[in-house]
Amino acid sequence: MAERIGKEKIEKEDGFLYFVGKDGYAWKAPMKTNSRGRKSRVGSEKISKQDGYLYFIDKSGYIARAKANRKGRR
Repeated sequence: MAERIGKEKIEKEDGFLYFVGKDGYAWKAPMKTNSRGRKSRVGSEKISKQDGYLYFIDKSGYIARAKANRKGRR
């Protein structure tokens, strides 16, 4: 089960992939079918990441995290 950790809502556009980068900010990148558009930062809220968690933008538009399933590996 995922837990919401972000307080800023991110509005999503069609044709873009949304993710949390290594720097802790939310980013958007154009999908292969989207010939227009560039990679850009969309959020101003910085998240401090911890090992063992997967960070993503949930359906509501907030940054969330879930425990990473590593099948017994570190």
